[in-house]
Amino acid sequence: MATTMFRPCIDLHEGKVKQIVGGTLNDSGAIENFVSEKSPSWYAQRFAKDKLRGGHVIKLGPGNDQAAREALAAWPGGLQIGGAISAENAEDWLEAGASGVIVTSWLFDSEGKFRADRAALLADRIGTEKIIIDLSCRQVGSGWTVAMDRWQTLTEMEVNLETIGDLSKYCGEFLIHAADVEGQCAGVDVSLVNLLGQWTGCPITYAGGVRGLDDLKLINDASDGRLDATVGSALDLFGGTGVAYKCLLNWNKGTSGA
Repeated sequence: MATTMFRPCIDLHEGKVKQIVGGTLNDSGAIENFVSEKSPSWYAQRFAKDKLRGGHVIKLGPGNDQAAREALAAWPGGLQIGGAISAENAEDWLEAGASGVIVTSWLFDSEGKFRADRAALLADRIGTEKIIIDLSCRQVGSGWTVAMDRWQTLTEMEVNLETIGDLSKYCGEFLIHAADVEGQCAGVDVSLVNLLGQWTGCPITYAGGVRGLDDLKLINDASDGRLDATVGSALDLFGGTGVAYKCLLNWNKGTSGA
């Protein structure tokens, strides 16, 4: 049986590695959980040393291109890149060292309608295997709706198995942020994890609210190991107290997480 794997992340805001409360990001800033004194390349080199593939660099707003390029250059082919990705710049980011591009907002028009033509254009230009669709979502009623523009604007797209199936022809992987719990270290969105765990197609990485090994075990059990997960604000590398980085390395190796 598959096992949920820890995937690393490097979140960039105003050119620095940070952990923020995701739903608070807007033009005036965000609530910050952690601002690192270490460079983006330090984190990339650390993840490279430990062979943690499948992680991502996310540019949270403008002013992060140089920092992102620094991280990608430190581990060419080892990290995905997200944040303001489009068909116009995707190839440049791949040439800068990204293993794939993560795209969300560009796939929707200003009114939140999905642009299948854009998804097809990007797939034709760089290949589906290089595309990760990020379905950052907020809970609406009993379900979830994709949010764009730094998680502030709801689109018309619901997150369900039908949607994931329809979109899977445009990508090789999904990244799904539970924006309502992102950065709060208050636990994962269990209902969303249960839904995503039913998907048996291309890989999905879940992000949002992971507090430590118990939540990784929850994700693993709920999805039969089909979902991978990121750990942000709870991780000691990002100033957190929920889980030590070495424990996550042990988890991925299948050894004791303690």
